[in-house]
Amino acid sequence: MENIRLEFITDRDLYQSYMPFMKKGGLFIRTTEPIELATDVKLIVILPDSLESSEVIGKVSWITPIGVQSGTPAGIGVSFISDPDNIRSQIDKAIGRLLNSSDPTLSM
Repeated sequence: MENIRLEFITDRDLYQSYMPFMKKGGLFIRTTEPIELATDVKLIVILPDSLESSEVIGKVSWITPIGVQSGTPAGIGVSFISDPDNIRSQIDKAIGRLLNSSDPTLSM
């Protein structure tokens, strides 16, 4: 299992990476490291204005390779599988006002 540490400084950064359309939620992670599809990952996430990290177990559900013509940054989409710290709810609360925004995200 891969361990990935993420720290979101602003709500806008979190909004751009969050994937609410995934069944249990998910995050897009910018990376050029080769991680295979369906790899299990443990995300250690620090949300904006949070003093403690939260953990969530996920699975790589897609890969955006380097050099995609749309200009989308390289990275992986991780869908949440096990969310013992209820990070999805924490994210929804932190960026709720942004969820209906028409601003583009890194995943859509």
